[in-house]
Amino acid sequence: MGSASFPRAARLLRPGDFAALRRASRRVGADHFHAEAAPRTSGPRLGMAVSKRVSKRAVERNRIKRQIRESYRHVRPQLPALDILVVARTSAATHDNATLRADLIRLWDKLRRLAAAAPDGVRVEAPPRERHNGQVPAASGRTTTPPSPSSD
Repeated sequence: MGSASFPRAARLLRPGDFAALRRASRRVGADHFHAEAAPRTSGPRLGMAVSKRVSKRAVERNRIKRQIRESYRHVRPQLPALDILVVARTSAATHDNATLRADLIRLWDKLRRLAAAAPDGVRVEAPPRERHNGQVPAASGRTTTPPSPSSD
């Protein structure tokens, strides 16, 4: 189990980890994948999302996840300390393994460059929650009118 392992500590496992990453991340893309990344204090961790929208067939989704895991195992020692969520695009199901691996290599390179460009890793600042004409931005990005106090 040398540098090409994928230990439990190198995985995003809990739903809370995924939610925190989705809230405070930078996004980079490649042809068949995109990744969301957020800084962390120690080594990189990987999470994957390959939905039924990518392929209805579980065997195809599992093949794509195997390619992501295998590629990550080999580059993990060179990656900066980031939480990374790799999301497969629908085009991933129609390409062969070699094409997917080449695309993943480009994605890992982009993540390394992104982390190197920011002095403290991937700098993520939450957008300020502003009020516009009495409306509060919702988590979905749409604005909603706050509920009025009721006199019950």
